[in-house]
Amino acid sequence: MTYEEIIEEIQAVLSLVRPYLQRDGGDVKYIKFEDGIVYVELTGACVGCGGFEDTMREMIEETLLERVPGVIGVEHI
Repeated sequence: MTYEEIIEEIQAVLSLVRPYLQRDGGDVKYIKFEDGIVYVELTGACVGCGGFEDTMREMIEETLLERVPGVIGVEHI
């Protein structure tokens, strides 16, 4: 899988989880993919939310790790 294909897959996965965040007033923004790490920014109601860490790990990171070869982690910017 090429770098460009990985980016496309990452963005496709983020599009799948985005509606769940948006229904609660939040969103996720793709920033970059570097050395196996996907960098994202959670916005809206996600900022300062008590479930922030759970959302990052259980929804975003687990989904990306399962669906996109080459992704080894997710970091929030």
